[in-house]
Amino acid sequence: MSPLITASNAFNKWSKTGDRSEAKVYLVGGGIASMAAAAFMIRDGDIIGHNITIIDEGDRLGGSLDGAGSAQDGYVLRGGRMFESKYLCTLGLFASIPTLDGSRTVTQEIIDWNETLKTSSKSRLVLDGQRETAPEFGLSEKHILTIERLALEPEGMLGRSSIAEQFDQAFFKTNFWFMWCTTFAFQPWHSAVEFKRYLVRFAHMVSGFNRLEGILRTVYNQYDSLVRPLQKWLEDRGVVFQLNTRVVDLGFEMLDDATTVRRIATLRGDSVGDIAVSARDHVLVTLGSMTEGSSLGGMDSVAVLRDKTDGGAWRLWERIAEGKPSFGHPGVFADHVDESKWVSFTTTLADPTFLRLVRDFTGNAPGEGGLITLPQSSWLASIVIPHQPHFIGQPDDVSVFWGYGLSVEKLGDFVRKPMSACTGREILTEILGHLRLQSYAPEILSSAVCIPCMMPFITSQFLPREKGDRPEVMPKGTKNVAFIGQFCELPEDVVFTVEYSIRSAQTAVYGLLGLRREPPPVYHGQFDPRVLFKAFLALHDC
Repeated sequence: MSPLITASNAFNKWSKTGDRSEAKVYLVGGGIASMAAAAFMIRDGDIIGHNITIIDEGDRLGGSLDGAGSAQDGYVLRGGRMFESKYLCTLGLFASIPTLDGSRTVTQEIIDWNETLKTSSKSRLVLDGQRETAPEFGLSEKHILTIERLALEPEGMLGRSSIAEQFDQAFFKTNFWFMWCTTFAFQPWHSAVEFKRYLVRFAHMVSGFNRLEGILRTVYNQYDSLVRPLQKWLEDRGVVFQLNTRVVDLGFEMLDDATTVRRIATLRGDSVGDIAVSARDHVLVTLGSMTEGSSLGGMDSVAVLRDKTDGGAWRLWERIAEGKPSFGHPGVFADHVDESKWVSFTTTLADPTFLRLVRDFTGNAPGEGGLITLPQSSWLASIVIPHQPHFIGQPDDVSVFWGYGLSVEKLGDFVRKPMSACTGREILTEILGHLRLQSYAPEILSSAVCIPCMMPFITSQFLPREKGDRPEVMPKGTKNVAFIGQFCELPEDVVFTVEYSIRSAQTAVYGLLGLRREPPPVYHGQFDPRVLFKAFLALHDC
């Protein structure tokens, strides 16, 4: 029987019995995937809000879309995701969510904001202390042919191969690679399949890539602009948030020849809990976590490296996947920290000198230029100067910028230490050196709070994999469980995006409830001759 027929039968069953109003929904993990799933359950599935519970081991919702701190102690962002106009699931969801002030929808706010402040970098790369405006890609014909081959080659033929196995070493010295890898956080040893998916998924953006044209920004950081409005919408409808609670196991039984969740084992402090789950209930699990085990340093302290034991996400996946191949293979993503870690840093400034100097150097006002990459940095460091204020409530005389480095174990060029062993003061000193602002360092450092963040799993979803390592959203042979987030399999779409998490949530909700609808299809710009022609010209620096 086809999935469509099965979904239709399920829909008819819901309609006749009314079970949907009685069903309870449990969402394991409090990130954007679970929050989106709760919203789709209410908006599209007519589930009553107070029958939905989001369980998270942290003390706030949002997962990796976080934002915290103060002007005095320093603000902190672990990272920020890129947005663009073809994120149809994301924009479709937030078209139903009002902004915090209720003046319009979040989607309309994003559209209006990016009409006002369009991204157009005048300093995408900085070399020898000089800005590079619209730098050429510098690809050879061989590199271009390889890119074209990867775009066409079936994923099964690429298997677990890495990007480095597809290109010669000269490719990794091109401006194209410096811009591509820092925009999306790829490393040479990462999956060729994921690299291919990105090439295809963002084919329409290649022509403006050296200016970051087409990238959309939220008004504030993504926690304030996305998570907080969505949380308020869910709260207003009675959704229950069970925070500071770790899910340690799921109890399964075979019902009607299907693997069915019947209990959820939790741990809250020293208290063990057990939630009974009926066959009509639904359990959606966010697998893994790219920000699990994150640690913060300070202006004069180092962010320490942790592992998968510092949290419950990876251990839960390992536990429930044991003996169940269809639940995926978490070790592929969690057991290679040296290949998935990097360090980000958030700097809070009480003096306008740095932003003024960077504005005058780059030619971009804060929020207009996007990522500024330093290809000569041994750390392969980049910074972003967002529009100010970047946090709701941020004082007018305080500014914030964010940055990160990909090669965190290499010695710095101005601070002769690995980035992973540097304090915030040392990281900021290194950045100032590459921008040729050493003479201003005492003035800038005296009023700055730079907080480094070590993230051991931040690019774990890019690690080489093959079919089956990530489970289906609804694995075959299961009844009331679905997997969401970055580590389930969605054909064609790309991980490390908010869109992927929200698409997984929409897919799971429609499938579990048997709704006669599907998420909007992934945009296929690679089939548009105009997109391909523009990309062809750009790759050839025409």
